[in-house]
Amino acid sequence: MNKSTFFSLILFLIAGFTVSAQKHGGFDFKKLDKYLEKAYNDWGIPGMAIAVTEGDKIVFAKGYGIKEYGKDAPVDTKTLFAVASNTKAFTASSLSQLVDEGKLSWDDKVTDYLPWFKMYNNYVTGEMTVRDLLCHRSGLETFSGDLLWYETNYSSKEVIERSRFLKPKYGFRSHFGYSNIMFSAAGEIVSVISGKPWKGYVQTHFLDKLEMKNSILSVSEIKTNSNIAIPHHTDENIKPIPIKYMAWDNVAPAAALISNVEDMSNWLIMNMNEGVFKGDTILSEEQLWEMQSAQTPDNSSKSWLNYFPTKHFEAYGLGWSTFDYRGVKVVNHGGGADGMISQTMFVPEKDFGMVVLTNSVNYLPNAMMYYIIDDYFGDITDDWSAFFLKVYNYGKKMHKKDAEEYEKNRVKHAKPSLELIDYTGIYGGDLYGDAEVKLENGHLVLDFLPSETLIGDLSHRHYDTFEIKLRNSPTLPKGTVQFILGTDGKVNELKVDIPNPDFDFTELEFKKK
Repeated sequence: MNKSTFFSLILFLIAGFTVSAQKHGGFDFKKLDKYLEKAYNDWGIPGMAIAVTEGDKIVFAKGYGIKEYGKDAPVDTKTLFAVASNTKAFTASSLSQLVDEGKLSWDDKVTDYLPWFKMYNNYVTGEMTVRDLLCHRSGLETFSGDLLWYETNYSSKEVIERSRFLKPKYGFRSHFGYSNIMFSAAGEIVSVISGKPWKGYVQTHFLDKLEMKNSILSVSEIKTNSNIAIPHHTDENIKPIPIKYMAWDNVAPAAALISNVEDMSNWLIMNMNEGVFKGDTILSEEQLWEMQSAQTPDNSSKSWLNYFPTKHFEAYGLGWSTFDYRGVKVVNHGGGADGMISQTMFVPEKDFGMVVLTNSVNYLPNAMMYYIIDDYFGDITDDWSAFFLKVYNYGKKMHKKDAEEYEKNRVKHAKPSLELIDYTGIYGGDLYGDAEVKLENGHLVLDFLPSETLIGDLSHRHYDTFEIKLRNSPTLPKGTVQFILGTDGKVNELKVDIPNPDFDFTELEFKKK
């Protein structure tokens, strides 16, 4: 018996669940267990946990692997992971309770509750509704402004206030653009109406009532729990590297929840059972339907949908994503944090669901969503793990190709226009605030002043462009800092570009002060 098999056996004894039965409803749990064991190894994930729910019960739950690379402590069904954006449905559900209480309407104006709220123009500011906050149609591009909260000392209110300087990508209500900051504003409305901080409201109205006893709502609470998975950074040809937890406190309503598969299963069970958990009505059927209904189309490419022949649409509801698959509506949400990926899913009309939590960046949770649905219908014809692994590896291949092309474009022996000291100084703009360029040990350093974490070392690339590598952010790649010279030959601006799928450094303005 190898170590992985031994750990798996122990975890089942601890958790009290078993996969001895071949079938339960439409699922083949023995086959599922075998598939998961292989899949998480294929992906090189340090640790993972999964639970499958049916009706009002957890019918399968298991942990795989370890909580932290280099240590033996195994993942079990109570191990905590950051579930990140799966938090959004809790925020929407909080507002839905206030709607049922007659304290709020989905189409109330945001400024009715947050008079200080401002967007990129007066029309959008005045017309933005609570519903708009929750379905990603503000006109902003996906993840726009996320650097305002990422590792900064700005409060939630300051982040929202600064977002008025963000420039729209689309017309208001014309296009899907995923926004964490709009959900933060929604959380502020929960606080204003209820008289409780968002965190306190979610704790008493959901975590306590759903017996989510181990779940927490802030990274600051991690120290009180020893059974917690550590996030990992993985890169080509290197072993997983444990990294620190991302702090979400200043955008908590979008992504703060840290939970486990047992607790998250209770959440899914409530949502699948018309808002009732153990006889207690948490959410009304009317508001559940509203949250799970398509609000904003998500324009998936035809080429991507070709891989899913029974899938015809994707849309965002209120805190939930939706799509059709095999003739049923699937309600779901993913979660991504530095070094952790998660997925929740349920099929209301078939009364089953799933949660997968992992402690590295990978696509396996998304793959398992399709596997579980296929398994329920008794027709597993596609190896979804292998498919998504192929997509993931193709992305890495393209990234490597881009890096090679980037290197080819370097102009060798092209010296900077100025002495290094002449690039130093304070640069800033209305959106983000200030950054400082300074000299340390003979090289330039760029310090993003609103953050104690974002500081990068600069090395000369060519002319007035320098490469930057952030010291404390291993998940972010190298980027560039370009100094823009005026007609007087002096620096009057710098532009930062650190290409990555989550944070847009190019939208930050840094003028020389």
